[in-house]
Amino acid sequence: MQTMDKARCIAMKLYDIGRTCVKIVGRETGSYCVVVEVKDKNYVVVTGPKHISGVRRRSCNIRHLEPLETVLPISSGANDEAVEKALTDAGLTQKFREKIRI
Repeated sequence: MQTMDKARCIAMKLYDIGRTCVKIVGRETGSYCVVVEVKDKNYVVVTGPKHISGVRRRSCNIRHLEPLETVLPISSGANDEAVEKALTDAGLTQKFREKIRI
């Protein structure tokens, strides 16, 4: 039981607010997204924003995401304009427009 709790704790640290990820399941497979809110131990809210990467703001299971190294400086529940500004400041806008083939 304790090992499961440790695994969940590590998983939650991977998916903190501002973490960039790639969607690996669903119609948006291969698209980049950003975690904007942590709902519980299994779900987060992600956004692309839609006009940049095609990922609309939605709840997503963490099993459907692959975390990347980059963490953007955004606040919890940030709107798409704030996420877009953080992407521009980090120089990731062009990268988010591309899709990865998985």
